Amino acid sequence: MPSAIIVEHVSKEFILRHNRAMGLKTRFLGIFHKNKREKREYFLALDDLSFTLEQGEALGLLGHNGSGKSTLLQIIAGILQPSKGRVVANGRVAPLIQLGVGFNPELTGYENIFLNASLYGFLNKETQKRIKDIIEFSELKHFIDTPLKNYSSGMQMRLGFAIAVNLQPDILLADEILAVGDQAFQDKCLKKIAEMRKNGLTLVLVTHSQEQAEKFCDRSIILENGKKISEENYIEKNIKGYKK
Repeated sequence: MPSAIIVEHVSKEFILRHNRAMGLKTRFLGIFHKNKREKREYFLALDDLSFTLEQGEALGLLGHNGSGKSTLLQIIAGILQPSKGRVVANGRVAPLIQLGVGFNPELTGYENIFLNASLYGFLNKETQKRIKDIIEFSELKHFIDTPLKNYSSGMQMRLGFAIAVNLQPDILLADEILAVGDQAFQDKCLKKIAEMRKNGLTLVLVTHSQEQAEKFCDRSIILENGKKISEENYIEKNIKGYKK
């Protein structure tokens, strides 16, 4: 059985532009005034990162804001391409990375379910079989015919999560988007993730909580400035009796 996710020597560099010249006048002034010229700064978000995640395994990604966690998830999801190295994801990937991704704010919640599911490769007739479960899980029955632009961030998260988990992905990428919304629904989401894990789901969970990582993951990687600074195996800790 092939590994679920393979990350080999992945680096991601971004170009940050300062004083970007938007017009002819600004460009002309830049010829004579150094402080008016466009400056480029190269930012290394990920630096030679490697790891392998097996089918059914769960990995927690920890680190301060700006450590590269979200960039890594976007690369695994295929939203971004690495500057160096390669990533292989075997199976259907459900990215819960950013609010509004895959949605059209002008369409209703109901219409967005079909739009979002199509991005996973589902035909409308396949989505129709799951529509009842999606709406029920989201708890948005009374708002499902309302345009998404009128949804709060918590409501958008509910809908996105409900779609993702009911389309039975092989790999779930969950960013700190799960921190949006009320505690009761967060608990419901985490309970659903635990249930899916028992059925073989591969999980990558970005979290600030060491406790949450230990509860839902087999191991964790801590990132700092785009580099892996440490890795911890929670299964080994359990076997050695470090925690009950």
